Amino acid sequence: MSNPTTKSPVLLYTEQTPNPESLKFVTNRMLYKGTADFREEALAQTWSPLGAALFALPYVKGVYICNNFVTITKEFNYGWDDLMLKLKDFIKQFVEDGGEIVKQGFAEAMAALEAERGADAAYSADDAALVQKIKDLIDTYVKPAVEMDGGNIEFKSFNQGTVTVILQGSCSGCPSSTITLKAGIEGMLRRMVPEVQEVVSEMG
Repeated sequence: MSNPTTKSPVLLYTEQTPNPESLKFVTNRMLYKGTADFREEALAQTWSPLGAALFALPYVKGVYICNNFVTITKEFNYGWDDLMLKLKDFIKQFVEDGGEIVKQGFAEAMAALEAERGADAAYSADDAALVQKIKDLIDTYVKPAVEMDGGNIEFKSFNQGTVTVILQGSCSGCPSSTITLKAGIEGMLRRMVPEVQEVVSEMG
């Protein structure tokens, strides 16, 4: 009988993302239920001990934590060959040591920030129904695929036929994300919701 108090070892592997500057580090542990996107070190220092520790490394430019993986965006003048094993060991050690990944209250703080930015702008009854349909389509068809690539997409707004989405994680600044956005997401939404004319993105 194995001792129930001994934790199973932290397993970790990497996956490529469509963005050559981003790599997905996948673990066998739930790190954070939800999405936590850190573009700046200051936000990570406030909310994510793991993110702050990663940003302290000279080659880390962005940290995105979602469910059981961390997507790291590196500074472009470094190569993954030199960094991949260092980062794998670093993340594995951090998780094994029981380090805090994302602090309590992060999701609520981000939601409050979004509300301030007017993400929940008042829509007319017709538009509100459309917005719900667009959100559902993005959540059902787009998010799972984007998540597999180590990124995230969030609906931001709908205004006179234009859907604005926010790209996070590996999708942010990825050369192929524009093609995905235009060919994939815009095409699907225009087919399913005739009122949609175009989809544009903002970096989260």
